[in-house]
Amino acid sequence: MGKDKVQIFDTTLRDGEQVPGCKLDTKQKLVIAERLDELGVDIIEAGFPISSPGDFKSVHEIAKLVKNATVCGLTRAVKKDIEVAAEAIKIAKTPRIHTGIGTSDSHIKYKFNSTRERIIERAVDAVAYAKSFVEDVEFYAEDAGRTDNVFLAQICEAVIKAGATVLNIPDTTGYCLPEEYGAKMKYLKENVTGIDRAILSCHCHNDLGLATANSISGVINGARQIECTVNGIGERAGNTSLEEVVMILRQHPYLNLDTDINSKLLFDTSRMVSQKMGMPVQPNKAIVGSNAFAHSSGIHQDGVIKQRETYEIMDPEDVGVTESSIVLTARSGRAALAYRAKNIGYELTKLQLDVVYESFLEFADRKKEILDDDIHQIVEASNISIKSIA
Repeated sequence: MGKDKVQIFDTTLRDGEQVPGCKLDTKQKLVIAERLDELGVDIIEAGFPISSPGDFKSVHEIAKLVKNATVCGLTRAVKKDIEVAAEAIKIAKTPRIHTGIGTSDSHIKYKFNSTRERIIERAVDAVAYAKSFVEDVEFYAEDAGRTDNVFLAQICEAVIKAGATVLNIPDTTGYCLPEEYGAKMKYLKENVTGIDRAILSCHCHNDLGLATANSISGVINGARQIECTVNGIGERAGNTSLEEVVMILRQHPYLNLDTDINSKLLFDTSRMVSQKMGMPVQPNKAIVGSNAFAHSSGIHQDGVIKQRETYEIMDPEDVGVTESSIVLTARSGRAALAYRAKNIGYELTKLQLDVVYESFLEFADRKKEILDDDIHQIVEASNISIKSIA
């Protein structure tokens, strides 16, 4: 049986760019958009066109540039927003308008001073108006994570009738547990009339570190689009990480879910976005962090040297990393030292390794990490005849 496709909706250039200090100019956005298109994302959310003349220009230029992906512009449930977004993306090969409104009781009462009935009316009006400009209209139910499921189903049903093709169910505050978020998707699949005419989409934030887990739970329970960003960048604690959801689905084939992402470009894309946004990637970041395929424990190093899969569930090359890294520290064992020494030209016998290893430990206790130049010094300081294989 073939795998179901999960569409990747990348919002690095919209939600990701809302991080303080991560502002991009149009030229930088175009470079990233071109890479996202090459990466294989299905939808690029290019920006929020009405927010500023600069953002309108960027969305318009991205719409002209992108060859494969759908180009999407965000709006509020406001006619002027929708008109401006439609103008910005009209040149796109495949345009989408993303419109919506808050649906939780908190948003309805405090943000809009409104009622559930009036919110449904505004949602329907916005979707119907967007539909007059483009065929592909996505509706977002902001704060859906804290929205009553019965009411959420009602508004979803109403906007499908108005022409919505995608239903975005955001965990806007990152509050949901994976079981809870998955159950919400399941409830909508089972209780919304016409749900077969729309795609359910996951848009999760990482306030409690659950964005990726929630998104995976969402697609397991029927969603077929994940909204995410490169490196998980985004408001507050960030958004769902693109590279994480892509590789989770690929490493668990029994889920029968996959994406069209070219995973070999993930590492390079991560570095590109990090550099242009000025946001370093934490070393222990899953998939693309500098330590994701690095080993410093002697037991782990010995296992990886003998058989990579002993401690690695992914081949580094699958995400664009050249090879695993054996990092020499005071916790490293003889196998790791012999491996690194061989890589720079020393073939050590067992007896020679024992002697060199004693010198290595003394050196390693004084230094955080042993580099190749240090290995040369250690070997020379050991005062034994070493056969070079260089």
